[in-house]
This record gives sequence, structure tokens and C-alpha cells, in this order.
Amino acid sequence: MHVRELDLRDFRSWPELNLKLEPGVTVFAGRNGHGKTNIVEAVHYSSKLSSHRVSTDAPLIHAGAENARVSATTVNDGRALTTHLLIKAHGANQAQINRTRLKSARELLGVLRVVMFSPEDLRLITGEPAERRKFLDDLAALRTPRLGGARADYEKVLRQRNALLKSSNMALRRGYQDEDGASALSTLDVWDGQLAALGAQVVAGRLSLVDALAERITEAYQSVAPESRPASVAYSSTLDRAVTELAGGPTRDPAVFEAAMLAELGRRRRDEIDRGATLVGPHRDDLALMLGDQPAKGYASHGETWSYALALHLAEYQLLASDGTDPVLILDDVFAELDAKRRERLVHVAADAEQVLVTAAVGDDLPGNLDDAVAARYAVTMQDGVSAIERSD
Repeated sequence: MHVRELDLRDFRSWPELNLKLEPGVTVFAGRNGHGKTNIVEAVHYSSKLSSHRVSTDAPLIHAGAENARVSATTVNDGRALTTHLLIKAHGANQAQINRTRLKSARELLGVLRVVMFSPEDLRLITGEPAERRKFLDDLAALRTPRLGGARADYEKVLRQRNALLKSSNMALRRGYQDEDGASALSTLDVWDGQLAALGAQVVAGRLSLVDALAERITEAYQSVAPESRPASVAYSSTLDRAVTELAGGPTRDPAVFEAAMLAELGRRRRDEIDRGATLVGPHRDDLALMLGDQPAKGYASHGETWSYALALHLAEYQLLASDGTDPVLILDDVFAELDAKRRERLVHVAADAEQVLVTAAVGDDLPGNLDDAVAARYAVTMQDGVSAIERSD
């Protein structure tokens, strides 16, 4: 799989950009802040419908513009598909494949598969659980697009349920004996059913993904940091207690998760009404990252943290490749952050990828055999807040 053409309009610092790309290694070199990362961010966004740098779409739109457009032509086994994304600061984005308008941008998931390594990866280890949930959900959606839909629908129902818990808090406290209370509680029951059905799909999908990743993560970490403690991962859920009571042990059955979530929502209802928030469900789960007997967060050294972040993405790459198609590999300003051993492991993966997009500061040399595989080099500059690019090889 490779991206053959990238076309941007009003994306970040690029009022316009049209790039013809090819398999092999393409290097974008330039000073920090000149727009090279914006190029690979656009490719990443086309794949995962989210940025690796910001949580909302507004910063992606060039100053003074109403929206941004990202178009990418992806070639997979000789078949070319062009995806178009119209990114809005507010409201739903619009999407097309070739000339066909899609009902939802989520229908683009799976067309382009990307694995990105970047300095932001450290947040996977040191950041909040939301970072690790996003890692799992983005990967699950790439492999099984319907799981991306289930997650989006879950988040929509969650927002509505939380709004009810806050806006009707006093009525909910009065209970079924009060007319308003009975109406609010009946509505809450409806949201509970929808939330449990969707949440069960999300949890089951995440657990299946962790099953597929766990051994790969352990082995990847060992290859990057053989002198360190062994790495292991496990999924930690707010439903663990209820699932154990219902199934007597581990399960991957969505029906069990749905029943467990309904049971937990019932058990925690009073707490949720008191706090005005949903306390049960996949939005409160985490991917536990362990080094030996200790959590990596708070106990890993800086080197171990980088090794763990690399291991997560190496496992991600291996899993996507095992599905039959090598994903596009993006290396965004990572070589300056890595020591020789970690560079070597990353280069080993990059050498086998069909397409690698690399960003580096001016003057930075690529490691060894990766430099020999370069198909194209571009110099990225900026003037008056607008980025420019010129082929330099």
C-alpha cells in the first residue's frame, strides 16, 4: 500500500499543496515549524480521521479559511482509490471516495492504513487513559471499520446520557413517585440500554485487539530494550467485576459485556445521579502497560518509556501487515529522539515497508540503510506563515 498523490487546501500552513508520491522512502526536511509535519499529519488524518497532535479539528484549518480539504490517492494491490475529506471547525466533516459522496466520513476507514511514530508517542505511556483508549480504538477501526462506528455511536449516546444526568438531576433524585422523576428515569433506562449494547461492542473489540497485540508488544519491547524488565499489557475495565460474576472468568462474548454493563449501571445509578456523570463503561477503561510487576507510567525511565512507545507501534505495524497489506509508515521527527539501538530496530521495520514518509530537521542524516532507500527528498520552507516545498534530490 502506498499514497500516490496528496492534495491539500487550507490545511494548517498549506493554502495549497499537490504532491506526487512514490513507493520507497520520501524525506521532508525543514526547520521546526515550517510545515513538514503538517504534510504527514494530513496523511495520518486521511487514515484515522483524527490528528496525532490535537483533539479537535479547528486547529487543522488554515487561518482565515472556513474549512480544509485533504485528498489522498491510495494504491493497494494495483487498485487506486481517491478519498476526499472536507474538514470543518464545527459540524460533521464531509467525505467522498472517488466521486461518490459518503453518508459519514467513517466510511473512509480502512482505505488507507497508516502507522505513525512521533514525539507525541510518549503520551501513550505517560499520559491519561484516554491516550491509550484512542490507540486501541483507532487501530480497531482501521481493521474493523464497524467498530469505529460503534465507538462513535457510543460517544454520542454517552453525551446524551450525561446531559440527562446533569439537566434532570433534581427530577432523577425524586424517583418514580414524582411525575418528572419517573419521566427522567424512564429516559435514563432507554439510554442505559443503548449505552450497554454499544459499549459491549467497543469492549469486546478492544479485548480481541489486545489479545492480538499482547505477545507482539512483549516481543517488540524485548527486541528494543533487552536489558529492561519484561513488558506486558492487559485491559482494565469498569466491567471486570460484573463480568466475573456473570461468566465466572474471562470472556469475549459481547452479550456478557452488555449484561454486565446493565448490571453495573443499575448498581452505580445512585452514584451517577449524585455526580451527574456516567461512571461505568469503556470511556473509563484503560490499557495497563506493565514493566515487570510495576506500571510503566510513573516507574519507567525515559529510555524505557521510549522503548515501550516504539513497541506499541511496532506491534501495531506487525498486526496490520499480518492482515495482508503493509501499512504506510510515517516517521515524524523521531530519529533525533532515539539512541542507536532504537534507531536500528525502527530502521529494520522501515526497510521492509512499501512506503515510508520521514520528516527531519535540516541537516539531520537518516540512519544507515534507510538513507540508501530514499526515493525522493523535499525541502520545506516557510515565509509569512505560508509553507512552500521544493524537491531537492
